[in-house]
Amino acid sequence: MQPGVFDQLLQYFQDGGFVMPPLVVATLILWFALGWRLMTLQRGSTATLRELVKAYAKGEREGARGIVDRAAMRGVALAKLDLDDLRGYLDDAFGDLELDMKQFNVLVKAIVAVAPLTGLLGTVTGMIETFDSLASMSLFSQSGGIAGGISVALVSTQMGLAVAIPGLVVGRILDRKQERLASELEELKEVLCSNKNQEPRTKNLVDRSTRSQQPSEVTTP
Repeated sequence: MQPGVFDQLLQYFQDGGFVMPPLVVATLILWFALGWRLMTLQRGSTATLRELVKAYAKGEREGARGIVDRAAMRGVALAKLDLDDLRGYLDDAFGDLELDMKQFNVLVKAIVAVAPLTGLLGTVTGMIETFDSLASMSLFSQSGGIAGGISVALVSTQMGLAVAIPGLVVGRILDRKQERLASELEELKEVLCSNKNQEPRTKNLVDRSTRSQQPSEVTTP
């Protein structure tokens, strides 16, 4: 009778030795962290930054679905207050958004880096046990002999690489997404600050135009 899938997984887990439980736990934590980052690193609207600023300024949009949307909504609200140091207030307002984008980033990189080393530790330990058995000639009495002992010892390294490689690929993709969002937040700050600087100029031009259109007083002798 062929063993079931559960039995095969259980045997694989047992063959890996003492490093398998930490690797399984690390796998669960890793993919939870990656899923969290995937849900957090959402831009929101597909509109350009200037379109977002214009829509929130006119009250055409309500609520926010992503990082950039939330930043634009907060930035427009601050810009309406006519603050002197608008850039500083924007840095403070966007601070928690930048922290959200970085959440679990270090954890993901740590697990990706440590998982292969943990698997290697299991392999080295298994190899030591294999050669100890070889020295006492007890391994020849077991099924598989030296090849079987080495095969079992390599299971932990295989598990470590299986944890690290997908995590490395997905983590790098999310890192690139985080970099793009961070760049957009910086660009959004520039847009809001430039709009604030243009408002006094526009007002001055309007005032000059109004004064030039007023009829000059004619003094009679």
